[in-house]
Amino acid sequence: MKKVAIIGAGWAGMAAAIAVVQGGHRATVFEAARVIGGRARAILCHSDNQDTPLVLDNGQHILIGAYTESLRLMRQVGVDVDAALLRLPLALRFADGSGLQWSRLPPPWDALLAIASARGWQRSERLALLRTALKWRLRRFRCDAHVTVAELCSALPQRLLDEFIDPLCVAALNTPAMQASGQVFLRVLHDSVFSGQGGSNLLLPRVNLGEVFPEAAARWLRGQGSIVRTGVRARTLNAMPQSGRWLINGTPFDAVVLACSSSEAARLVSHCVQTAPPAMVVPLCDWTAAAQALQFQAIATVYAQAPVPESGPGPVLQRPMMTLRSHLHGPAQFVFDRGQLGGPAGLLAFVASASQGDRSSVQEQVLEQARRELGLEGLVPIQTVIEKRATFACTPGLQRPARKISNGLWACGDYIAGPYPATLEGAVRSGTAAGLGVLDQPST
Repeated sequence: MKKVAIIGAGWAGMAAAIAVVQGGHRATVFEAARVIGGRARAILCHSDNQDTPLVLDNGQHILIGAYTESLRLMRQVGVDVDAALLRLPLALRFADGSGLQWSRLPPPWDALLAIASARGWQRSERLALLRTALKWRLRRFRCDAHVTVAELCSALPQRLLDEFIDPLCVAALNTPAMQASGQVFLRVLHDSVFSGQGGSNLLLPRVNLGEVFPEAAARWLRGQGSIVRTGVRARTLNAMPQSGRWLINGTPFDAVVLACSSSEAARLVSHCVQTAPPAMVVPLCDWTAAAQALQFQAIATVYAQAPVPESGPGPVLQRPMMTLRSHLHGPAQFVFDRGQLGGPAGLLAFVASASQGDRSSVQEQVLEQARRELGLEGLVPIQTVIEKRATFACTPGLQRPARKISNGLWACGDYIAGPYPATLEGAVRSGTAAGLGVLDQPST
């Protein structure tokens, strides 16, 4: 039985720990924060307008039906997926009713029908998108590694870029189309919109993100005899080349999985270089350089409370999730009616991906955007959360750090080399792969 240290209790770390335990080995998870979940976790909000603290999320995340590994892990740790997630056909609809609405047909007919029946688009625009989608399909959703999404879609009419390509790109890659990787964008389209039936479905959390997976995973791990320690930072990482083991804070382990942020992983690997034998120095330095070279994008989530009408509480929006027309002075791309998702009536969550403003300016712009585009007056801001390093910038030709750093030392997370952008699915797939990599490596 191997003793494996998992550094970080986010979605990737939990996935890695589960893989280790299912392989018959012992996992010890170290989490520097007091709560688990990483960048997709529950937070408490103390508001003057509420008698009891609100349980919010540090960002309004969504899942889709193509997130097969995320769904598998949720079921593994006892999450009732149907209760925790509201499944809806993909919709990119604006407040005026224009946009696309997927049907429940099998792919690719659901996407083709959605494009053909898109509201507010001219016939020539619908035909242009159908031709482009067919071209992508014939090319097996591949393009040159250095092509941006903007270049990939340059032949499309401007309305389609504004109302379809840009919202999808920024939602999936959190990177503007002018900078985003065309190849990664096509991979996301292939595995979601044009893959198996239900792959494009939206899965909207009806419970806080901690309960969606990481907190349930921690309970499952503890039930299997593993250790999940919060509020404990991995300060030092050292190699023991003679025994093939590793030291975390002076405690020996047979293997280590770095499931923390790229900057924290780079710090630990750099610390290890100081005492590592000469043969290990260059690979460790190369990995550190790749991790430190990543650029990051922010995501802002503005929570606001709508006034309760005299007729009583009810839905504020026509649907649980709606698309917004994002621009310089209206940064949000999506809005969620948390009251329709198991939260307090009238609570809205506005999401501004690739956000560049400070907290106060983003909040002010979003509230004005809600008034102008949705006709919502009297919104009261509850909480604005800005994750400054929410995701890496998914640019063309990006060289991401490798999963294996050295024998017995692995890394996982949404930033690790792989086909997906920084998503929850990318994180858990990376975690599972790192955990299985540890198991495949012979003991010394």
